[in-house]
Amino acid sequence: EVQLVESGGGVVQAGGSLRLSCLASGFTFDDYAIGWFRQAPGKEREGVSCFSNGDGTTYYEDSVKGRFTISSDTAKNTVYLQMNSLKPEDTAVYYCAADLFGSTCTGEYWGQGTQVTVSS
Repeated sequence: EVQLVESGGGVVQAGGSLRLSCLASGFTFDDYAIGWFRQAPGKEREGVSCFSNGDGTTYYEDSVKGRFTISSDTAKNTVYLQMNSLKPEDTAVYYCAADLFGSTCTGEYWGQGTQVTVSS
């Protein structure tokens, strides 16, 4: 029943911006953690950003601090990742992930992923 659907990926030049969207459905709890992971070719999935509704904390991976911003539109049940000043090393498949009770994003549920390619 829990479903996460990402959109917004694409190909951009270095220095450009993209906004990823994650449409969430099927949640029945007030406490949850939701955020974004990414996986580049040959690498394991890396946590990018996570928001914990339970304790109100937000996490950003060091390499994206100051460039990426996680936000949400409650009315639309949508979580966003605004990505600015994109770098080629940001190229990866980006996944929306959620945990229903955790205070961190461990990926209990996953979206299908959306490809982000940043050209130099």
